[in-house]
Parts: sequence; structure tokens; C-alpha cells
Amino acid sequence: SWRSLSVAPLDRRPTGNIIELTNRKKSIRHKSKMVKEEESKDADMKDAVLGAAAGKKRSPNRLIVDDATNDDNSVISLSPAKMEELQLFRGDTVLIKGKKGRDTVCIVLSDEDCDDSNVRMNKVVRKNLRVRLADIVTVTSCGDVP
Repeated sequence: SWRSLSVAPLDRRPTGNIIELTNRKKSIRHKSKMVKEEESKDADMKDAVLGAAAGKKRSPNRLIVDDATNDDNSVISLSPAKMEELQLFRGDTVLIKGKKGRDTVCIVLSDEDCDDSNVRMNKVVRKNLRVRLADIVTVTSCGDVP
């Protein structure tokens, strides 16, 4: 009957044989190898998206979207080096173009912690542009805003 069948509890199960142990070691090595490959793929993807690889000079105003540290809905943050490269000053207004022709106007602030290839923006700004984290946006200087 089904009552006579007994199953050993999980903590009392015998340990695996040598084949199972070697398979576990192989899977651990395989996973660590996959992690290293993913890290290199991330770096390659960043280079490919921003145009740093293959000698191509991609426009410097294409930036990767990152999460903002402040809660202001009309402010983006750039690294000081990127602001200098784009000839922007603290408090300038910029036009940001996202997906499907969406654009919005924001104020630029400098952020020492931000990477040169990233732009930090609030969730509200990302929603307006219809972009997600790690998407590409174009930042251009905007003259006087009425």
C-alpha cells in the first residue's frame, strides 16, 4: 500500500556519488565562465552601442539612460567631462530625444558619480520619453525656452 512506502527526508539523503560531484563542479565552472563571458559581452555591447569599437566615431550626445539620485522631474545629470564635451553648463536647458520621436526639455546638472557614457534621469522623464533603463537617448543643447 502507499503507506508502507517511505521516503528519506531531505537532510538524511545520502550524498551523491563521484559522478554527481564532478558534474556539480563542472556546472560551477561553467557558471563562472558564463559570468565572465556576460561581463565581457556587456563591455562589448556598450562599445558597440556608443560606437567606441571598430574605429567609428559615434556622436557624443548619444547616452545610456541610468536611474537618477534626485527626485526632480525636470532635471538630468551628466558627468562633468561629458558636459564639457557637449559644451553645456550647469543649469542649461537641453532637448532629450527618446523612442518614437518623443522628446522633452530638461535642466542639466553635473554629477561626479555619473559615468561619461550615461545620463541620469528620473522615472517621470523616462516615462515621458518612453525609454527604459539602459536605452539610448540623444541629448542636444536647447536655446532659450519660453
